[in-house]
Amino acid sequence: MNKLSQQPVFWFIVGSQHLYGEETIKQVEVHAREMALYWNNETNWPAGVVYKGVVVSSDQIKKLLSEANHDPSCAGVISWMHTFSPSKMWIAGLRDYKKPYLHLNTQFNRDIPWNEIDMDFMNLNQSAHGDREHGFIGARLRMPRKIIAGYWKDAAVLDRMEAFMRVAIGIRVGQTLRCARFGDNMRDVAVTEGDKVEAERVFGWSVNYYPLGDLVSFVEGAADGDINAIMDQYHQRYDFKTDDLDAVRYQAKLECGLRGFLDQGGFQAFTSTFEDLHGLEQLEGLAAQNMMLDGYGYGAEGDWKTACLTHVMKKMAEGLNKGTSFMEDYTYHLEPGHELVLGAHMLEVCPSIAAGRPAIEVHQLGIGNRKPPARLVFEGASGPAVLASLVDMGGRMRLIVNDCEAVTPLQQMPKLPVARVMWKPEPNLQTSAEAWILCGGAHHTVMSYALNSTHLRDFAEMTGLEFIHINQDADIQALKKELLWNELAFKLNMQP
Repeated sequence: MNKLSQQPVFWFIVGSQHLYGEETIKQVEVHAREMALYWNNETNWPAGVVYKGVVVSSDQIKKLLSEANHDPSCAGVISWMHTFSPSKMWIAGLRDYKKPYLHLNTQFNRDIPWNEIDMDFMNLNQSAHGDREHGFIGARLRMPRKIIAGYWKDAAVLDRMEAFMRVAIGIRVGQTLRCARFGDNMRDVAVTEGDKVEAERVFGWSVNYYPLGDLVSFVEGAADGDINAIMDQYHQRYDFKTDDLDAVRYQAKLECGLRGFLDQGGFQAFTSTFEDLHGLEQLEGLAAQNMMLDGYGYGAEGDWKTACLTHVMKKMAEGLNKGTSFMEDYTYHLEPGHELVLGAHMLEVCPSIAAGRPAIEVHQLGIGNRKPPARLVFEGASGPAVLASLVDMGGRMRLIVNDCEAVTPLQQMPKLPVARVMWKPEPNLQTSAEAWILCGGAHHTVMSYALNSTHLRDFAEMTGLEFIHINQDADIQALKKELLWNELAFKLNMQP
């Protein structure tokens, strides 16, 4: 597969200076081209690397980084100082650069050539201090950046570079993300509120309200052929455990309307609320679940932050063959030694996290005052995962992430006809719950088996978010101090 024919790409820029002479610069270029070729041919990265040259002057650097800023196919820059590149020449370019930036501290040769090493070799291979010079200017400019040190072919380095790419792709996706809100937030709920202007300034997410009547007209106008096509897809993807095909067909009709509205407006995410269903026969269940499987972001009760974050995280995880879904903490199992959380929602959990083939069922829903909706019922997969919550703290956004281990439910739940996941949060339920509540984490989250806390920490650092990680080492007293320091840092505008 030719990665360079795909979008997006990452620019590889190598630093040096005129002092070394033309022959040395030519050798640097040979090395850099070989590295880019290796990355494109020997990795499964989600995007290609384009070698953009060896830069040796301030004007050259400024021009190239300006082009990176304005090229829509460029998702970020990977820089490496093969030799010694005086960092003052980078100020003008880095000062105005806006996209994700990876500073790679590596060298072309893995080992020192003990018997052949001489001053010519030393002059050519100067990353050990060339990258430190470059690192100073990044620190001096207080620029957000990812720093990775190690040999450029090592598996661990390649994995970290891939993680950076996935985060940068998520940030790039957000720059054009549009979210449609059908109805407002669930009345009197606080945590799903937020500053949509700030979200567009920070992430690029455009979030706007649309009357439900606009959606209803698309639903009522759905063509039988389009509905049949979605019904066929349901049969291909899921088992049918219902005789109420009319209810299932209505979800297909609702999905036709949703897709038509969103596709026409260029939307990649949407929200709904059971308090505003005027003109609809069912609350969307199967429709939203099937659309999430195809990458749409979704948030219940008007939760646009989680809807947008779901879409961004799904795009970050593309190709990893592990699921990401809208999720909600529902109830606890507090048996000593087996404390667990049961997560679900009324209907809308993405089948990408299912342990097996989901089944379509139709049951009465005791909320929303509509006909019994069709929905997918399944148990979630087992394995390590993360739960992410984005909340508005007034003046800044906070991203809270809890590591967890999804597990097989201890017993069957035959009377609970919803998609559900059971997990053990780290370090344990009591500490994680107290930490989550202390931080103001929402009951809605994005659950991902594909991404980990490193992806989300990098996302927070690259976008200027406050980041809180609840993991195996979580300590409530230490967390209280961290929150206090963060509060002071953000008030003084001193956050990294």
